[in-house]
Amino acid sequence: MQVAVTPDVVVLFAVLAQAVFAAALLWGARYNRVPNRFLALLLLAIALWVLDGFFRVSDIYGQNPDWYFLPIYYSFAFGPLLYFYVQSLINHEFRLRPAQAWHFAPVLLQAGLYWWLCFQPYAFRLWFWLHVHRPYTYRLEFIGTWLSLLIYLGLSLRRLRAYQRWLPDNFSETSQLRLYWLRALLLVLALVSGQWLVEVVLREFFDIYYTYDYSTWLLGGVVLLIGVVGLRQADMQAVNFVPEEPRPAGTSPMPATVSNPLPLTVAEAAPAEQAPAAEVPGPAVVAPAVVERIRRALEDEQLYLNPTLTLAELSAHTGLAPRLISFTVNAGFGKSFNDLVNGYRVEAVKRRLARPADVARLTLLGIAFECGFNSKTTFNRIFKQFTGLAPSDYRSD
Repeated sequence: MQVAVTPDVVVLFAVLAQAVFAAALLWGARYNRVPNRFLALLLLAIALWVLDGFFRVSDIYGQNPDWYFLPIYYSFAFGPLLYFYVQSLINHEFRLRPAQAWHFAPVLLQAGLYWWLCFQPYAFRLWFWLHVHRPYTYRLEFIGTWLSLLIYLGLSLRRLRAYQRWLPDNFSETSQLRLYWLRALLLVLALVSGQWLVEVVLREFFDIYYTYDYSTWLLGGVVLLIGVVGLRQADMQAVNFVPEEPRPAGTSPMPATVSNPLPLTVAEAAPAEQAPAAEVPGPAVVAPAVVERIRRALEDEQLYLNPTLTLAELSAHTGLAPRLISFTVNAGFGKSFNDLVNGYRVEAVKRRLARPADVARLTLLGIAFECGFNSKTTFNRIFKQFTGLAPSDYRSD
């Protein structure tokens, strides 16, 4: 067997080699183990689709017709693997439950077909291609994969948007957790879906096969993106995002009064008899004692100096329920948790810059680190967001 060495063959071979190497690294990664294994399986499933393109452009199929119907097609797994990767990445506690196994039923049927065919004589496979696969099952597989990917892309984007809205209310440092690269990956896959739609039209209405087959190259780009960026994703162990169930209309997110939400010394200021949360109608009311406890923890006890402070850590420190803190920060302080904590950090930097001794002893970045920031990029972005000036410009003023 001879393989023609052309630019197309070399590029696709490089993509496949990189996919196998990156999938092995993802599978054995020490952190984000569950999501990384979903991502490794997605990488391999896409790489096998690209392998089909490699066999075509290298003329391996032409020299070995018996290789047709190799069991390398698992495209119905693209959508579910992507969806569960997103879910497990933003929720460290996520585990695939038996009740969710139905998502993989189509790919099991797809795999079963190809594994069965690979053990059939070549004459039968040729007949199957001409009379069954090309007119029926190939069409079902291709359009089904397109529809499956569109559906799971929509679900993944919706889950990711909800997570990105939730993030500022739960983390004071979000630079490694925002997952902008993942949104880019989903948009690239949406572009692949658009190309597949073009291929569906050409195949269904013009009977043109592979003439405008750019999806293989687009998926090769997806493989490279996953391999390069997926491996660099920060540890998401502290993230446990579970979307809240929709509340009935007319109910409020928090009760009007809260039963003993504080340690005794603070809770004594609240009324002794209070109704359970589920029984209190009407709009929620911010409890001044809760506001004061949060303010004291951040301002007097200086929890903002913890560069990775989370809502859960503030909850553990104060004894307040996380949802109560989130509600109070949003409604009582009028800010997100992220803005509230970073506001304290920025004010601390401004105070330190006004002290000649600190300015003489520390660099600007050193002051920022001592005030709770943990990266230059985040410090510059947050400081300019709050003051309208870059830190260096503020210092020169």
